[in-house]
Amino acid sequence: MLPLGTEEIIDRAFDEDVGDGDHTSLATVPGTAKGSAHLLVKADGILAGLELAKVICERIDEGLHLRPLLHDGARVSPGDVAFTINGSSRSILLVERVMLNFMQRMSGIATLTRAFVDALEGTKCSVLDTRKTTPGLRAIEKWAVRIGGGTNHRLGLYDMMMIKDNHADFAGGIPQAITRAMAYQREHGLSIPIEVETRNLIEVGQVLSVGGVHRIMLDNFDLDDLHEAVRLIGGRFETEASGGITLATARSHAACGVDFISVGALTHSAVSLDMSLKAMG
Repeated sequence: MLPLGTEEIIDRAFDEDVGDGDHTSLATVPGTAKGSAHLLVKADGILAGLELAKVICERIDEGLHLRPLLHDGARVSPGDVAFTINGSSRSILLVERVMLNFMQRMSGIATLTRAFVDALEGTKCSVLDTRKTTPGLRAIEKWAVRIGGGTNHRLGLYDMMMIKDNHADFAGGIPQAITRAMAYQREHGLSIPIEVETRNLIEVGQVLSVGGVHRIMLDNFDLDDLHEAVRLIGGRFETEASGGITLATARSHAACGVDFISVGALTHSAVSLDMSLKAMG
């Protein structure tokens, strides 16, 4: 199932790229010309965006036929062919760059996500993304995280209350912020998770004294304090470690017993996976 708003994102991408026409193709390629091409993978990684590519083809020209040879989530290596496409030569040229931009970006995110998932294998810990996404592309980028085996955190400000340090400071403290959040939900008939960011063991204790939350974020804790925080929480609430966690440190954080690690780099620092669309003779 496509994320909500995907068609609008596709339309904006083509508006940006095509403008009043692909004048190069219109000038050089006969309107009746038919052609074929294949998507060539040029780096090791995780393939993502194949389903999106199919939707792009259908949306731009129903006469384009995309035949998948691999699937989203597949491990790929240089020389692998993800799909073939045939139909109007002009239409193939029209969809080429937009389709590649989406697939390279999504595959890069999926590849980095899978690396974190592999690093956590054998632990109970899952890797979460964050809201550190490209404006307008959050649904697509979080889709790529899922393809890579990661778990989406909140999609936006509307589906979870996350009381971060600034909220607590502006509210006068963590207990006051939690109390107001619970009252707000009662008044507005809401039932969405509440998460609280904590910066030290004292703040963890403040959350525990109030309760009423779903998850406690342990932000930038060293490993000793992280382990102690998990012990104090004792399974009463979900736990999430965050703050500069890398592939090299992910497993050591998971070993402290947290349920989740959140990694903004999944979407803000992923390197696009190299691939290209090549015409077939």
